[in-house]
Amino acid sequence: MPRLIQAPLDIVFEAIEDEDLYLREFEKLSQIEEDPVGQWLKLAKARGETSDSDTVLLTLVAELHRKVDALSSYVRNETPERLDLAKKEMIDAIGFEYINLRKDVLSPGKRYYARILMPIFPKREIPLFLEAKNSTLAQIARMHESDRKDWDSYIMARERIIIRQQKAENDGL
Repeated sequence: MPRLIQAPLDIVFEAIEDEDLYLREFEKLSQIEEDPVGQWLKLAKARGETSDSDTVLLTLVAELHRKVDALSSYVRNETPERLDLAKKEMIDAIGFEYINLRKDVLSPGKRYYARILMPIFPKREIPLFLEAKNSTLAQIARMHESDRKDWDSYIMARERIIIRQQKAENDGL
């Protein structure tokens, strides 16, 4: 059994029928295509145009721009196009390479496409491909590189929280 930690996340997913359909959304949800402000900021950093700027401030301004874009879309009644995935479940625990669901809903050996709304900054949905190992455990088969960094950082942050909670409980005894 892989090393997993408790994580209060939700996941939407479905078994893969036509992989091209899911690959299209997977690529579309990458930050490069989905986020023109983030892409512009990355290019400006690469050209050295932000060397005299405060990186944290630039990131916050870019996130504010994203929020304004989201509000504008909401006012115009526009919603981002996403595949309507068949199942929604709660995640029990996660690891660097695995996700464990609370209920027995997976078919071992079957591949799934999924999205997880991550409580990170900036908040966003992470698309990924999974391969079921048993009825609750799935291995992450594919994830964007930038999402992988955020996923790994989230796991490490959760581990630190759990360690602090355990230490507080032990000190309280």
